[in-house]
Amino acid sequence: MYQEFYKLRDIPFGLTPNLNYIFKTESYLEVLANLRYGISTNKGLVAVTGEVGMGKTTALRSAIQKFDSRILSIYIFNPYMTVPDFYSNIATGLRLQLSRSAAKPELLDAIGQTLITRHRKGLRTVLIIDEAHGLPTKVLEEIRLLSNFETNSEKLLQIILCGQPELGDVLRRPELRQLKQRISLRCSIKPLNEFETGKYIRFRLKVAGAERVNIFSSDAVEMIAQVSSGTPRVINNICDNALLYGYTAGRETIDRSIIEEVSETLELPMAM
Repeated sequence: MYQEFYKLRDIPFGLTPNLNYIFKTESYLEVLANLRYGISTNKGLVAVTGEVGMGKTTALRSAIQKFDSRILSIYIFNPYMTVPDFYSNIATGLRLQLSRSAAKPELLDAIGQTLITRHRKGLRTVLIIDEAHGLPTKVLEEIRLLSNFETNSEKLLQIILCGQPELGDVLRRPELRQLKQRISLRCSIKPLNEFETGKYIRFRLKVAGAERVNIFSSDAVEMIAQVSSGTPRVINNICDNALLYGYTAGRETIDRSIIEEVSETLELPMAM
């Protein structure tokens, strides 16, 4: 709607993950580096955390996209599952030819044999669980069991647990202390500061084909950084609405007054 007015070929601030719009902050690159290192060195368990809307899922998808053909990834995005559901996902990901009624010992044996075979061929297997803070305790205990698949020197299954900061609280439960001890790497995606917020906005406008990337004034960017707390998803929502407001009002530049109006409409905490 506002694309023609601002000379954009695409909507720059969509809320759905889009790998074309990945903005590589220092913490984002740190997460990718930890994932690459953990997988390449068979570290076993890696925990990635970040607040809601920080781009954790996008980071995971970006990492998966960069996996070469030697790496098989099993991606679970719905943590609210039973233990049978959990093993069913893994069996499907490993392409195991087992009946739905297969007992747990049979499943574990088939999984173990497949992991050993892949390891001997120089192949790696990665289990990625998104929104891991929502995993039931019983499933987390099964993850601990799977982390025991190893040779004398290396893990056969790399496991990435990705979730909100509450994941740390979950792992601190007394009954999960053995799982917590097995986590070899921890990293987190941090909020954008004001400088990064400005770069983020200009970057997305440029990717969307903007002829002018300073559509948002400096005082508008300052306020966006404050009311969004540096959360990319919130920044996107503010900017998308601001462009619509600006288009409706015929404003070529988005200033602080428009951000104030958008923040009030979205019921965001107003900056002082």
